[in-house]
Amino acid sequence: MDLLIVESPTKSKTLKKFLGRGFEIMASRGHIRDLPKKELGVDIEDGFRPKYVIIVEKRKIISQLRKGATSADRVYLAPDPDREGEAIAWHIAETIGKANSNILRATFNEITEGAVREGVAKAGKIDENKVKAQQARRILDRLVGYKVSPILWKTVHRGLSAGRVQSVALRMICEREKAIREFEPQEYWNISADFRTDEDEIFRAKLTHIRGKLIKISNRKQAEEAVGGAKKESYSVSEVKKEKKRRHPNPPFITSTLQQEASRRLGFNTKKTMVVAQQLYEGIELGEEGSVGLITYMRTDSIRISQEARQDAWAFITQNFGNDYLTKSERKYRSKGKVQDAHEAIRPTRIDRRPEDVKRFLSKEQVQLYELIWSRLVASEMCAALFENTTVSITGGEFLFRATEAKLLFDGYLRVYQESEEENGEKEEKTKLPELEVNERLDLLKLHPKQLFTKPPPRFSEASLVKELEANGIGRPSTYAQIISTLKDRRYVSMEKRRFYSTELGEVVSKIVTENFPHIFNVKFTASMEAELDKIEEGKYDWQQVLRDFYEPFSKSLKRVEANREDIKKQIQEETNESCPDCGAPLVIKWGRNGRFISCSAYPECKFTKPLQEEEAITTEEKCEKCGSPMVVKSGRYGRFLACSAYPECKTTKPYHLGIPCPR
Repeated sequence: MDLLIVESPTKSKTLKKFLGRGFEIMASRGHIRDLPKKELGVDIEDGFRPKYVIIVEKRKIISQLRKGATSADRVYLAPDPDREGEAIAWHIAETIGKANSNILRATFNEITEGAVREGVAKAGKIDENKVKAQQARRILDRLVGYKVSPILWKTVHRGLSAGRVQSVALRMICEREKAIREFEPQEYWNISADFRTDEDEIFRAKLTHIRGKLIKISNRKQAEEAVGGAKKESYSVSEVKKEKKRRHPNPPFITSTLQQEASRRLGFNTKKTMVVAQQLYEGIELGEEGSVGLITYMRTDSIRISQEARQDAWAFITQNFGNDYLTKSERKYRSKGKVQDAHEAIRPTRIDRRPEDVKRFLSKEQVQLYELIWSRLVASEMCAALFENTTVSITGGEFLFRATEAKLLFDGYLRVYQESEEENGEKEEKTKLPELEVNERLDLLKLHPKQLFTKPPPRFSEASLVKELEANGIGRPSTYAQIISTLKDRRYVSMEKRRFYSTELGEVVSKIVTENFPHIFNVKFTASMEAELDKIEEGKYDWQQVLRDFYEPFSKSLKRVEANREDIKKQIQEETNESCPDCGAPLVIKWGRNGRFISCSAYPECKFTKPLQEEEAITTEEKCEKCGSPMVVKSGRYGRFLACSAYPECKTTKPYHLGIPCPR
């Protein structure tokens, strides 16, 4: 009898069905050892040697694993096929090694009979470099969290945490919030016109050039002048340009793109996406067929798929849509940036298992996510969609109007999968153009001047934050959901209408860590550390040297910050216009266990405190450009600003100016 140990007990039934009576299946239920909770657990002087302890809740499981290993001929360790899984396998081997020395590492990218049997047949040694990379990450995170978090406890209040990666994500959100508050809208105008042909067909075009120059209309006066001039002219078609364009499908999903698309299309947050994907991966009961893994491993940064999966997709497309819909040659997708490429892209384990075939066995969320994954994979192997783009130029004197139309000639992959529109993108009005010829005369029916204002950068959604993290090389497929969950759980951010807002607490934490550890909590450094961890996994960097190179400047910063702790407290204080009733010293706003409060600046000599009463907002004569409500003056982390009085229904903000020029 052989023993196969996996992470999750959910997989056990499926694996038992595939491997039969010759195997016993047991689960570790995640990590069984970790660094201790109440101490650093890293011997810095002894080459950053970690002190691993058994997780209390796992003692019974370890006892069962040892017992199972003792009676087994061979032990196969089959946690998930990534760094964390490799580390779990290593910890299990270290813990049960005395019970059975015949231990092998088995990996499989999908839970299907073929993949599982092949994984067991090809089982080998634990990848020590993967383990070292995970260990280095764990120690890095422990050093930062254990050393920096107490600074937050002493300057703000206990219970706060700083994280090597989470604090950089928080910084991105806070900097975006600051940019929004400081943004000053700029007025501009668009002018469109309704034209009519001799056949009484009406269409709309947009003014683009005056006197051969691209228009830039920045106020009402300029708009009225342009409208007045355009009214006087006679118009005709000066150019009709047609060109055929192919729109190609996107590659199959990786972790980040699945999280983004599930957010945009299904309204799933990153955590929900990963939970549902895990269920589809580990196995679903499909009636008489039993428990079946429906998708491949869901933590991946690779867009490649196996040749077998590609051929299955081609066969399915040919059979169901015909040869016209099949890509003419093997499509080569290009990966973005550095990828580990350890696994295939996220795809269905069987292409011919259509969403409608398994729908009755799945929950609503499982159906939605499986359909997304299935259709994206099938579409990725279909031919491009063909469009005919028509651009019509209409000239009258010195005025040039343009209208465009994109007409679908052949749907191609769009028959299966329609991409969701990019968030925050400008949505172009879809115009249907009549058949027009050069020199054809047109009647100008009406001009439509429209006042617009430039918009501030949009707040991050979960989808756009994951996209930004990935683009900057921060985090890895296994960490995106955890980064976001931590920021929410710590109440450093709030979510309103699926957008991130930094809280006052989040802003003060970000201010402390970024101003006092600028070389650590920044995008460039965090991305470089991710790259170094990848190099450790590839066997190119020594994990202890990477930690030494990090810790030397980090420890110097810690000493400097500890020496300047009182200055840090002052950095986050806010002045008031009040004086202390006990000693006459100025009163300041400080942070404490329960949030902000008013305290005497002469503390500890004077211990006067009182609760912070939020000042009443001052109403101004200015109106909100979005909803027309009065704007009010409010105070925030970056000083005073204008906000819409209709908050929270309307969240418009803008800078507050006193209107007094600098005397110098």
